Amino acid sequence: MTATAHLLASGPGWRVSDIVCTAGPDDRVFEEEHPQHCIAIVRSGSFRYRSTQGSAVLAPGSLLLGNRGACFECGHEHAAGDRCLAFQFEPAYLEGIVAAVPGARRTGFARAHLPPLSALAGLVAEAEIVADYPERLEETALRLAGAVASLLSGAKPGVETPGARDQCRITRALRHVEAHCEEVLPLGALARQAAMSPYHFLRTFRALVGMTPHQYVLRTRLHRAALLLRRTGLPVASIAFDCGFGDLSTFNRRFKRVMGESPSDYRGA
Repeated sequence: MTATAHLLASGPGWRVSDIVCTAGPDDRVFEEEHPQHCIAIVRSGSFRYRSTQGSAVLAPGSLLLGNRGACFECGHEHAAGDRCLAFQFEPAYLEGIVAAVPGARRTGFARAHLPPLSALAGLVAEAEIVADYPERLEETALRLAGAVASLLSGAKPGVETPGARDQCRITRALRHVEAHCEEVLPLGALARQAAMSPYHFLRTFRALVGMTPHQYVLRTRLHRAALLLRRTGLPVASIAFDCGFGDLSTFNRRFKRVMGESPSDYRGA
């Protein structure tokens, strides 16, 4: 095997893997088939990609696009090795995203790739960063798929003001987070709470609240922890776990990054 895939995160209809390929000029090229729709960010190295949608040489920052069931080949005639962050989507899941993108009309990709584009630079960098934080990858997967669908549609991005119905739905999700912030709150569950598709929920939530659902859940947990640190004598570890943090080191790191000081220093201030 010249390629190994390490699953980083997954959920109903989506998965994200870190794929490392060690193939070189002397390795034979095999035809493969995309098991799901795929958007893969090239993180390092380069390779030739050929599929039924076309062919291209992909370098860091490029996006490989693949349709479910489409045959493809990856060749390394000129240099060895590459690494990609692959986002895979089941058809129904991707269809739900595309349906919420103004101007987008098809679920599959008409092109084999997207070059390194300034319009995607921030999102591509963010995707590489959050690869170390699996709990944030579903939001990134949704945003990436939506951005690609928008670019391929050719529609100009516009600013939409959520209507009263969507405002009511997002409020329902906000209240749910407030009441259950210590629980595991995946994006899909919050979207169901709001009776919205995950992508529409994410986009509407950001428009109304000014941050993503994950960021809001984290902010709510840290706020509650800050109050408990000042108002009670509970051990820091107990506060961390009671507020929904899986381990003390994660809590300490995130609290200091947001509040500017460690939980112990904050309590003693």
